[in-house]
Amino acid sequence: MAGHSKWANIQHRKGRQDKLRSKLFSKLAKDIAIASKIGGPDPDMNPRLRLAIANAKGQSMPKDNIQRAVDKGAGGEGDDYEDIRYEGFGPAGIGFIVEASTDNKNRTAMAVRTAFSKNGGNMGETGSVSFMFDQVGKIEYPLDTTDEDTMMEAAIEAGADDCETDEPAEDQWDEVEPVHTIWTARDDLGTVSAALQEQFGDAKSVNLVWKGQNDIDNPDAAAQVVRLQDALEDVDDVNDVYHNFDMTEEAAARLEED
Repeated sequence: MAGHSKWANIQHRKGRQDKLRSKLFSKLAKDIAIASKIGGPDPDMNPRLRLAIANAKGQSMPKDNIQRAVDKGAGGEGDDYEDIRYEGFGPAGIGFIVEASTDNKNRTAMAVRTAFSKNGGNMGETGSVSFMFDQVGKIEYPLDTTDEDTMMEAAIEAGADDCETDEPAEDQWDEVEPVHTIWTARDDLGTVSAALQEQFGDAKSVNLVWKGQNDIDNPDAAAQVVRLQDALEDVDDVNDVYHNFDMTEEAAARLEED
């Protein structure tokens, strides 16, 4: 779309990423414990656990923390968590998908519903929004892993659908870590990530994510969309928030003004 700026999008993600960093390790530990409890403590026999551990390593989570989370899940300790997906609409009809892990569905549903209602949105029924998104694989490698052409070639050979490389200005390198982002079909994520791991080592992250089929360009809604996303991400049980808002350069400029 004309005027779209990946780096503008990254810049405005940075503030939220900084804010969420304090709870990142607890989220990763919970993911590991849940995976270990459901599928057992052996990552070779438990794909979900293997992925959770890889993501924790990609975020430099200490080995002792990882092992404690594995042991906690395998020992049946802690609360029983359930994966829940919520869907809803934000300002200007922007679609939101919220993924959470919770031991109390009523508490989490109330918190998510409140975040929507207090920030110009409303929570919908399951399926009311997800049809506008595709669930796809997303793999991220730090920019210094290799050059753009090599990563693109390796990703396509491995079966990926696309590869994008961030291109920040020189004075922005310290603000947020640039990455190569590899997109795959949902069912190809494991195969592609394994092939890239063999060539480049562990990825920064490997996840199934929700990607909007057609992002909505509405610069006037930028500030409201960001406020709603912030509110949803502040809910303790929420793991990830996705929307189909297009953070164009114009939208980013409006956000700075607000």
